[in-house]
Amino acid sequence: MTGKTRTRAGGPDADALKAAAFELSPDPSMVVDSEGALVAVNEAAEALFGQGLGLLARGRFRAALPPGSALVSLLNRAIEEDARVRERGVQISLFGLPPFEADGAAAPLGDGSVLLTLSVKAGLGTERGTAEAAGLRSIVGLGRMLAHEIKNPLAGIRGAAQLLKAGAKAEDAPLAQLIVDETDRVRRLVERMEAFSDDHLPSLTPLNIHQILDRVRALAANGVADGLVLREQYDPSLPPVLGDEDQLIQVFLNLVKNAAEAAHARGDGRGELCITTAYRHGVRVRAVKGQPARGAPLEVRIIDNGPGVPPHLREHLFQPFVTTKANGAGLGLALVAKLVAGHGGLIDFESEPGRTMFRVLLPIATEEDVRA
Repeated sequence: MTGKTRTRAGGPDADALKAAAFELSPDPSMVVDSEGALVAVNEAAEALFGQGLGLLARGRFRAALPPGSALVSLLNRAIEEDARVRERGVQISLFGLPPFEADGAAAPLGDGSVLLTLSVKAGLGTERGTAEAAGLRSIVGLGRMLAHEIKNPLAGIRGAAQLLKAGAKAEDAPLAQLIVDETDRVRRLVERMEAFSDDHLPSLTPLNIHQILDRVRALAANGVADGLVLREQYDPSLPPVLGDEDQLIQVFLNLVKNAAEAAHARGDGRGELCITTAYRHGVRVRAVKGQPARGAPLEVRIIDNGPGVPPHLREHLFQPFVTTKANGAGLGLALVAKLVAGHGGLIDFESEPGRTMFRVLLPIATEEDVRA
């Protein structure tokens, strides 16, 4: 057994689910309980959908399926016939991915739960990362198009506006400056979207995660987190993380910035933000294209005591253009998910009023990495 089944607290026996998932199929596997909730997934399923169980399990799995879904039929048949059933060429649309074809199998587990296994057709594979999900694929193409078609004209508009400002009457100068400012704002948005078009793998080297987090904390403390209570709970025994320093700073600065803004949103002056690190034994994730599979036991949590993520956004929070901010572009968390996936890691979150926690799992550096 090379994978590790993810299970939710309160679900069926974890050992039984783990054995069933990997004894019945090495393919992407999910366990749906008698209430229609997704209670366990294996590593292949997380890799296919580019999300951890914490995100995949939000809401009722059955309720999210469209009427007449072949997957619902499979689940029902497995329970009614009390036997393993199969169906070939099932059209599947789940968790934000575009429809794809797979062979499906469902097997009852004896307690009302059903093991659902997908045999994915060639072309999808099980190394699909978060950056290849439907929304991110669209934004990659859009970012490339915008970079090519818009940035050059923007430079011309900005230059012309500056010339107009230099020769404008005093009452007209603010209008010329407005053109300059708005052009700069559009350019910044294009550059953020352009980041999605970078398909190169990160430059991975052994890094001290606490040095990265200390830098992020210092930047936040002198900026968006000013006035908040900042706490750290670090595990000093952690081994080096295998990562790209600039990208990891970007990931955690974005998460800390969001957490700080949420804590400020309390409006009572009691906002708090906590950064924790820990080692989680046995955690494994999908392999990044072109790299060997690694464990990802290094865990970083960013926790705030803000109002929480609105329920209607939780299932789509890492998709582009999804935001809780009035003037937000909705690209920050989508880019964070892409960068974490590029490191061979996982990101998920839990949220309720008064507590939101984002968790990032990253691979550690081996002795060979350190010697290299």
